[in-house]
Amino acid sequence: MTERLMLLDTASLYFRAFFGVPDKVKAPDGSSVNATRGLLDIIAKLVTLYQPSQLIACWDDDWRPQWRVDLIPGYKAHRVVEEVAAAPDVEEVPDALQQQIPLIREVLGVLGIPIIGVAAHEADDVIGTLATHASLPVDIVTGDRDLFQLVDDSRDVRVIYTARGMSNLEVVTDQTVVAKYGVLPSQYADFATMRGDASDGLPGVKGIGEKTAAALLRSHGDLAGIRAAAAEGQLTATAAARFAETSDYLDVAPTVVKVATGLDISAPGTALGPLSDVDRDAAGALAEKWNLGTSMTRALSALASGS
Repeated sequence: MTERLMLLDTASLYFRAFFGVPDKVKAPDGSSVNATRGLLDIIAKLVTLYQPSQLIACWDDDWRPQWRVDLIPGYKAHRVVEEVAAAPDVEEVPDALQQQIPLIREVLGVLGIPIIGVAAHEADDVIGTLATHASLPVDIVTGDRDLFQLVDDSRDVRVIYTARGMSNLEVVTDQTVVAKYGVLPSQYADFATMRGDASDGLPGVKGIGEKTAAALLRSHGDLAGIRAAAAEGQLTATAAARFAETSDYLDVAPTVVKVATGLDISAPGTALGPLSDVDRDAAGALAEKWNLGTSMTRALSALASGS
């Protein structure tokens, strides 16, 4: 079996599980467990389909890092719960999901799946660092297209894209990115900077859509090359004016959009395999306590078969 590292964009997956699994089955105390059960089913499916030899749950220790907000104040601003002044930003998360997050962490723990987060950074940055420095092929599981910037056929780094649902997973390679957007993965961050993303509070360059952004990158290589061409009169007057009008944004946006790849991370190399009796007993007790049922059974079976 080929050794592969699988990196989970954990929040992306448990949000998908929460909204995709009906909240019908409850824990004995009446608590919601749909996100937890759904995440277990997702893990079981991913491990069965892609047979990773190592699995890491990457975590948002800070979903809206201040250093990114300092550069672009509107970054993810619409997701912030209105709180008292000077309070830390709190992401708007349904109560029934928020209450399951400690359980999700506990479940990952008994399954032997390491959780890795870094202070003042998002899971994307953890994924970026681990994927860039991995010594084996990597599968990144996410519904966030920003991580397409990490795809690299030469190092066998690909994205397992979940945006169309767990029944319609898409393996994203260099060819996929080129076919979809007309740019290389290495150009994707600059492409996203120009296009903008309302869901992240990134305005982009007015009047520069995906097709124009891709064409400019094909002609000039990267955002720096495009801006230089604009300054030297090589673009149309309209395009040059648009880049001039958004120069302040373009000065800082690439730092916000590009995922970090140089964080100080000591990643445990946890190989998949049969769980110890203690781990299996702990998983069984947790499943019984929280009514995780067949979802825990499927996850245990998938992980055990990965040996």
